[in-house]
Amino acid sequence: MEDYGGKTTSISLLEESPVSVGTGSRASTVQTLANIVVSIVGTGVLGLPFAFRIAGWLAGSIGVMVAGLASYYCMLLLVKCRDKLASEEENDGDSDTDSPNTKTYGDLGYESMGTTGRFIAESLIFIAQCGGSVAYLVFIGQNLQSVSKGHLTFSYYILLLVPIEIGLSWIRSLSSLAPFSIFADICNVLAMGIVIKEDVQQALNGEFSFNDRTAITSNISGLPFAAGMAVFCFEGFGMTLALEGSMRDKTTFPKLLARAFAVITLLYVLFGFFGYMAYGDETKDIVTLNLPRNWWALAVQIGMCLGLIFTFPIMVHPINEIIEGRLKNNKWFQKADNNNDSYSTTRIGKFGKYVSRAILVVGLAVLASFVPAFSVFASFVGSTVCALISFVLPSIFHLKLLGSSLNFWQRALDWFILSCGVLFAAYGTYNTIVGV
Repeated sequence: MEDYGGKTTSISLLEESPVSVGTGSRASTVQTLANIVVSIVGTGVLGLPFAFRIAGWLAGSIGVMVAGLASYYCMLLLVKCRDKLASEEENDGDSDTDSPNTKTYGDLGYESMGTTGRFIAESLIFIAQCGGSVAYLVFIGQNLQSVSKGHLTFSYYILLLVPIEIGLSWIRSLSSLAPFSIFADICNVLAMGIVIKEDVQQALNGEFSFNDRTAITSNISGLPFAAGMAVFCFEGFGMTLALEGSMRDKTTFPKLLARAFAVITLLYVLFGFFGYMAYGDETKDIVTLNLPRNWWALAVQIGMCLGLIFTFPIMVHPINEIIEGRLKNNKWFQKADNNNDSYSTTRIGKFGKYVSRAILVVGLAVLASFVPAFSVFASFVGSTVCALISFVLPSIFHLKLLGSSLNFWQRALDWFILSCGVLFAAYGTYNTIVGV
């Protein structure tokens, strides 16, 4: 895979790292820490205040902490599974332990459950990446609608972006778009800062009472909705093996991951809390829609939209790689590759690539135009594919590959997480479809 800059949303489930992994150089501790943060933190965090409004500030805080702890533990399960397979490779005479054969989430699926396991793992990765891309477009559309004072629905803005995104998806070197990813992250941080400033200012002016904010919602159906949003914000499992494999000293990865998750979880809790405290029952599903209509708040919204527009091709790049890989295996394209006319082969290959990328953008835009709201869709993705990728599959892999060496309590914990993940996915899906 081409080195294309970095993950730009909370739900970018790349099968390979966007950082320089496996290219001969190893990442330092600081570099790996930065890569972990970039792999997890994204625009999804701007939906947390709404989740706290739905669940209550106390229930929301507990939910985020539980989601963070469970995500950290299951990420470690993936690393343990890979280490187990690496040790078996070493015992079988494969001395290249720095570059084990099991490098991706799909590889673990194959080692655990054969071809079916690989298909399930890679299919969920593909669906989750599509879901993240749709959430991207919904986020951009809703913010552009807010900036224009609702002159057009967000669906129209999404469809207006289609020609731009198709053109950007045809760019050969995605590394040229990496600065826009950094720009979008900066705008993300500025938006969070504005929300916290609003909260502090309202508190100092006595404009709200803490007692007016709900601690735990009386609507029980709001809890899984908020939990789905929390899981959505922590998603980054497709990056785990690549990040661990990129380190110079892999033994420090668990501690480094724990520190990163502790900081990220704390920031998530604080931001969700402050955002809900600032706007209360008026908190919208994307908190930037609550920002005051002054020039600097509008500048942050516009800047964030521009950054995300230009980094959308980075988000869909893994999807393009999967589709184009399937096209290369297609008999029609293989027949074209056997053509002695190299110009014809190049022309057919490029044409197929351009057409497939254009169709993908159009398809994702059409799906995004039917999404009722960012928070609803984010919770739906978090409750379904993200829950399966984050909790269910890691537990299954761990039980399959290390089950015989686990004690009773370790197996019990794996089964508990597996059962909770399945129940959460089922109920969360039902709850999101029915509506909060």
